[in-house]
Amino acid sequence: MKRYIYFASVIVFLSCLVFTFDSCRKKADTIAKITVKDTANMVVPGARVILYGTSTTDPIQPVIRRDTQMTNSNGVAVFNYNDVYQLGQAGVAVLNISAKKESMNGSGMIKITEEKENDATVLIQP
Repeated sequence: MKRYIYFASVIVFLSCLVFTFDSCRKKADTIAKITVKDTANMVVPGARVILYGTSTTDPIQPVIRRDTQMTNSNGVAVFNYNDVYQLGQAGVAVLNISAKKESMNGSGMIKITEEKENDATVLIQP
């Protein structure tokens, strides 16, 4: 009987230890980087980039979250989706991209994959 209790205690302890280490995994960053280029294939600093979702349900439900960033001197807008992604979730989102600077604009799509740096390029033109 003592041997059974000892064996069961060891199994419970090891199980708790495994689950504890597994649940402490820190999630990596989930980032979207959008590069904006013009028709001459030059980067466009100071362009406004908007990422937004489109409803896929019937009837259409409004998608509230819209993220806006300006491109930096390298023509890149960076969006952080760490607050959207939860560990264990499969995929994050597929978002539409809208980019505009003065009279030039363009659009595209990006698939945001969990715990990765996701890249897309948008061409803007008059």
